Amino acid sequence: MSPPVAPPGWSRWLVPPAALSVHLSIGQAYAWSVFKPPLESALDLSGTQSALPFQLGIVMLGLSAAFGGTLVERNGPRWAMTVALICFSSGFLLSALGAATEQYWLIVLGYGFVGGIGLGIGYISPVSTLIKWFPDRPGMATGIAIMGFGGGALIASPWSAQMLESFGSDNEGIALAFLVHGLTYAVFMTLGVLLVRVPRTEKPVEGAPSILAGPQVSARQAVRTPQFWCLWVVLCMNVTAGIGILEKAAPMITDFFKETSTPVSVTAAAGFVALLSAANMAGRIGWSSTSDLIGRKNIYRVYLGVGAAMYALIALFGDSSKPLFILCALVILSFYGGGFATIPAYLKDLFGTYQVGAIHGRLLTAWSTAGVLGPLIVNWIADRQEEAGRSGAALYGLSFVIMIGLLVVGFVANELVRPVDPRHHIPAPGDASSPASTDASSDASSDALSEKETADVQRQQPESA
Repeated sequence: MSPPVAPPGWSRWLVPPAALSVHLSIGQAYAWSVFKPPLESALDLSGTQSALPFQLGIVMLGLSAAFGGTLVERNGPRWAMTVALICFSSGFLLSALGAATEQYWLIVLGYGFVGGIGLGIGYISPVSTLIKWFPDRPGMATGIAIMGFGGGALIASPWSAQMLESFGSDNEGIALAFLVHGLTYAVFMTLGVLLVRVPRTEKPVEGAPSILAGPQVSARQAVRTPQFWCLWVVLCMNVTAGIGILEKAAPMITDFFKETSTPVSVTAAAGFVALLSAANMAGRIGWSSTSDLIGRKNIYRVYLGVGAAMYALIALFGDSSKPLFILCALVILSFYGGGFATIPAYLKDLFGTYQVGAIHGRLLTAWSTAGVLGPLIVNWIADRQEEAGRSGAALYGLSFVIMIGLLVVGFVANELVRPVDPRHHIPAPGDASSPASTDASSDASSDALSEKETADVQRQQPESA
């Protein structure tokens, strides 16, 4: 499937809705908790077992994004969105079969493994295309799409709950809900497949820089640079700090104010979780758009530096002021979402638009690491503190200090980011020389790679209008 080229007069503002149709769909992953209690009751599962499809899905998201990123760049956004559609919808259909036949392994295979591949390919599918369409505002463009992933659960959670109420929460009702999800998301994601286009010219908007302007670095070369690994640390630390609160939000706010005169009810705790989701979604578009104005390094200074200050305020004064606790948590979660949305534009600034989607996919392994690290730190320390006889805010003091330390590590890593050394650049189309070939450490295979990359750039260069 060749990438569809936009005809003359095509509006670039049709591409963000195409990306949103995919991201709003796969963002359903954040609503998996709605299915946990019914599955535990219908199939006699433990809490750990019912979490397995979601956990495997997130692992497959990172792996498929990392290993499939180059294929996404090579085959284009329509191919990638089609693969995401097939895998994500098929995952629900397999899960429906598993629920109907009471074969839980089919749900794990369908939602976790097959659907997880759809999550990863779908997540990175529009990134490089949006950056090429919006070279003047890449942060805003990627923020619009990735905002959808954060906001997908706001649609999926009440929708799924309503279906389970209507169909029943036994295995047959769960199967029917999975079936409706699979078919509905297939139709919705098809809109993205039909709408998406790649730009026809190097300058899709008058006055904007060329999409081929600046240094261009391949995915294989990018992972050999210190800049890539600095950004890996930056993303991992930022996500770890955010997910540390997000994963344990309801019990955390309850514990903080349990021993005060204003305890938090279960309903209020659920409302706090909803507020955090809204901050997560708003940060993805708000902070990423701000990065177009103040620069990517500066916005990550805000995420990491101010984030550390927010954690310090919660640790010192959070249990004495409920508004302060909520405000600081909302700011941290907005930085969590903003970090996801800004990182593709940061990669574009450093490595160019050529294979930026593949580079982004490899960087998302930082997300997989943080997804384990953040909850592990908060939950393990809270359990140990409770065993030691502590309660309330004391359960989280040490973990917050650790989060502050991690954010400082991320801040330092961000300060170490410098422009990529020219030896990693690939030659511009028609340029016979390759800076990479002059590197003393380059061997014959590296030279051959540079020639292939040159051919790929020439092949992928948009035709003139």
